[in-house]
Amino acid sequence: MGARSPRRGRAVNEISRRRFLSRITLALTAFIGGIVGFPILGYLLAPLFSAPTDELVPVGAIMDFPVGETKLVSVRDPSPLAWAGQTADTALWVRRREQSGPQMFQVFNVNCTHLGCPVNWQAGAKLFLCPCHGGVFYSDGTVAGGPPPRPLFEREWQVSGDRLLVRQQPLPTVKQG
Repeated sequence: MGARSPRRGRAVNEISRRRFLSRITLALTAFIGGIVGFPILGYLLAPLFSAPTDELVPVGAIMDFPVGETKLVSVRDPSPLAWAGQTADTALWVRRREQSGPQMFQVFNVNCTHLGCPVNWQAGAKLFLCPCHGGVFYSDGTVAGGPPPRPLFEREWQVSGDRLLVRQQPLPTVKQG
């Protein structure tokens, strides 16, 4: 017959194997939950603590944009995330309508208002075309045909000296309108 281990002679501060493993399992679960949950919580709460970028950024000299022409330009977000890299660059279509005055420019996002595909400017036809689903926009950004539900999104602009400045703002989504 084998020797039995007596249960009665145990010290007061000793814990059973079951209780020890339960506590270790609970601690590991809490640790892993924290590792997974903390970044998710940070992602969800970050918009509450950061103001959206809403600055005027230089696009180019006024003389770079001849009257009656539409030109593709690229601007860099002045306050991108550290890891944004090239995604901090935003493309815009700039159309110069007049020599001077409050209607001198129109600045459009390159994204179609249907599903956000990039539109191309066809100078000969004087139309913006979306190659994905056949969206067509007139030179003033209004819908000419196809599935887009609204005109191209316009950006606010301002002339300072001989420079064209465009308001850098969060990109609109196709759901806005």
